Amino acid sequence: MKKILRLIPIIIALVSFQTKAQEVSQMKLVMDIHDEVMAKMSTTVKLVHRLSGKTDSSEYETAINDLKASNKSMVVWMEGFGKRFDADEMMKGKQLTDQKKVWLNEEEVKVKALRDQINSSIERAETLLAKE
Repeated sequence: MKKILRLIPIIIALVSFQTKAQEVSQMKLVMDIHDEVMAKMSTTVKLVHRLSGKTDSSEYETAINDLKASNKSMVVWMEGFGKRFDADEMMKGKQLTDQKKVWLNEEEVKVKALRDQINSSIERAETLLAKE
């Protein structure tokens, strides 16, 4: 019985460590997707400029609007994410509260949708430009 009682703190520590590692891993995933999308922001701006002279077609207008909406979505997501998490939580693996764990799950879904939005708007614009 004494051996079992000695093992309880070790088991609790291991479970706690595993939970923290999962949080850090999930935060890293979210930040990696953010970085991936940020790298594409200049591409969206360049594509808007390339399409701007060709606004005689509704297809071009739609592509421009999609690119601009993607940019705006990124800005809005970053503002919301920054209000929910501090720099230590984002970059240093600071322990998250239970509420912030829920938020991180929500933010992972949002940033993945944002990545899809950015990628599809870029792909649509590039396809249009390739038709020229």
